[in-house]
Amino acid sequence: MFEFGWFTAPLLVLALLAYSFRILREYERGIVFMLGRFWKVKGPGLVIVLPGIQQMVRVDLRTVVFDVPSQDVISRDNVSVKVNAVVYFRVVDPAKSILQVEDYLNATSQLAQTTLRSVLGKHELDEMLAEREKLNLDIQQSLDAQTDAWGIKVSNVEIKHVDINETMVRAIAKQAEAERERRAKIIHAEGELQASEKLLAAAEILARQPQAMQLRYLQTLAGIAGDKTNTIVFPVPGDFMDMLRKKAPGGDV
Repeated sequence: MFEFGWFTAPLLVLALLAYSFRILREYERGIVFMLGRFWKVKGPGLVIVLPGIQQMVRVDLRTVVFDVPSQDVISRDNVSVKVNAVVYFRVVDPAKSILQVEDYLNATSQLAQTTLRSVLGKHELDEMLAEREKLNLDIQQSLDAQTDAWGIKVSNVEIKHVDINETMVRAIAKQAEAERERRAKIIHAEGELQASEKLLAAAEILARQPQAMQLRYLQTLAGIAGDKTNTIVFPVPGDFMDMLRKKAPGGDV
């Protein structure tokens, strides 16, 4: 019995020493507690942890990609949509990620969902569809500010889909069609205005130069000469009619 004790003692010491050695990868850090109190952050590489006295919690420093589940969002103009997004974050302070929050992965996930709803609820549907980059930045900044106390850095947020019901899709299509018609009418009206201004300017020039009016008549006559119609109504200048009246017997033309 005595010999067995001397034999097992070295084995027990070797087992304790082997258990004390921990290897942390380059992207890992170890939060070491001494008798339950935070001691220091260790790693990467070989780390010695004294069994029974010290405990170590591993923390991964790599970027985590989290898919935010589809959230029901009511926009500022009272439109119900479903929105999902992707959040990229990582641990920048391993000690805070363990000491300040129980489960930083779950906490960041839940916070991302609530932040997505609260930020998008401040914007109208048109902004959600047309200004995604701005909304991504707003969500990222809001989320990053709240997770800073946990030692978490939110590097990017990307809105993936904004799903709208069929009724709203038809309403948006009608709105787009009405907008196109409005623009077409405005363009047509602007064209009419420009044409009338040009015609007015041309009329003023022709009124000052009777010879130019005669040339214009001749050009018009040449243009319609090839027409197959039998009757051509051609305007005659008023001064020409006055001249005919003076030469005609009795003054009637």
